[in-house]
Amino acid sequence: MQDSNGLKKLYIDQLNDLYSGEQQILKALPKMAQKASHPELRDAFKEHEQQTRQHVQRLEQVFQQLGEKAGNETCKGMQGILSEGDEVMNKYSDSDVLDAALIAAAQRVEHYEMAGYGCVCTYADTLGMQDQAELLQQTLEDEEDTDQKLSDIAESVVNADAMDR
Repeated sequence: MQDSNGLKKLYIDQLNDLYSGEQQILKALPKMAQKASHPELRDAFKEHEQQTRQHVQRLEQVFQQLGEKAGNETCKGMQGILSEGDEVMNKYSDSDVLDAALIAAAQRVEHYEMAGYGCVCTYADTLGMQDQAELLQQTLEDEEDTDQKLSDIAESVVNADAMDR
């Protein structure tokens, strides 16, 4: 039983990390959408902002089911990834190259989130918390879909436009 208690504590810690990350992303996405020049990319960032609000709500629902309150910790990993994204936004002045750089930065965020959500899905499943596992799986699938959408935008339009610069 001690292992279960340890895993549950880890699960809650990881949920807090994801919650902090999602809050940070909510602040970054409007800036990214504003910097994006391709309409498809701008729309993708705006759409993901709405999805991210749903992700926060799902995490709050999981915390409520656990009888826990989301902590005030800062996800340092997401903070670092977003900080690099800020550097990218300030480094490239050509809008097409900037869009390619924004996609790269956004995909780093998505992959970090996919790793985190994959873990908490597994923890919830192991702990027998199927309702939570399903909620978290929905978010994992959203992150995977966003990553694929960003790849599609890069491959269909943005990278070719950036190459011409």
